[in-house]
Amino acid sequence: MVQKKREQTNSASESRPKITKGKVAARQEVPEHIPLPPYAVSGVNPPFNDKPEIHDQKGIEKMRAASKLAKEVLDMAGKMCKPGVTTNEIDIAVHKMTIENGAYPSPLNYGQFPKSVCTSLNEVICHGIPDTTVLQDGDIINVDVTVYLNGYHGDTSRMFLVGNVSPENKHLVESTREALMRAIKVCGPGVPFNKIGKAIHDYADSQKLGVVQNFVGHGVGRVFHAAPPVYHMRNRERGAMQVGQTFTIEPMLTLGSTNEKVWSDNWTAVTSDGSWTAQFEHTLLITESGVDILTQ
Repeated sequence: MVQKKREQTNSASESRPKITKGKVAARQEVPEHIPLPPYAVSGVNPPFNDKPEIHDQKGIEKMRAASKLAKEVLDMAGKMCKPGVTTNEIDIAVHKMTIENGAYPSPLNYGQFPKSVCTSLNEVICHGIPDTTVLQDGDIINVDVTVYLNGYHGDTSRMFLVGNVSPENKHLVESTREALMRAIKVCGPGVPFNKIGKAIHDYADSQKLGVVQNFVGHGVGRVFHAAPPVYHMRNRERGAMQVGQTFTIEPMLTLGSTNEKVWSDNWTAVTSDGSWTAQFEHTLLITESGVDILTQ
């Protein structure tokens, strides 16, 4: 019954044609003086690091700096999310601002990802590749920025409303933001990670929204993706938060199906029924007194 209700409420998005792959421009160049993460040249997708990212005071300072820059780049990109702008133009601007600040755009050549930022529009759950797609009035878009600064990654994403967005899609976006904030509120030293998923899933259920299960948050710091996987649905995974630990929470909620289809580019994930979806993400630091949002 819940699934049927979700499908019925997706009608306001039906007037917008489904997103199709546009033309992807050549990858942008990175100046020689910019320090590179290990995968930048090879394009090899590093294995998921099974060690959590726990930092001393010096590492925490570097995490704060990388996360602050990621937030500032995302702020800039968000101002560009207007009708008539292409996602490739957003990529160009993100790349430029990142390297001007002495950082490397972490997505670039990670597992051969061809661009410097992820732009996920409407029914695209995550990992959308910037191209010639033009933003239209009524769209919703997630911009996912990660920067590698002084050996540390800062990772954040946010939804932006393009022009006049329907009430149901505004509700989707606002509910996803609220789900993230409710999950952050439960965080602190010694707290089991599975409380994150419960907080998100309980709230999504209350709003009659689906929770995508096959994409997760993760440890982040000296490596882009590390333990633990942070699940956004109810789960019984073990593990508790530690002081000095950094990780992301990045829930993806949907108006319809929570299943995904991945395009032939091996990156772009869309909802299996074409229903619209939203995501928000912060990098967090566990402190002795609770949690700091590093990308806020």
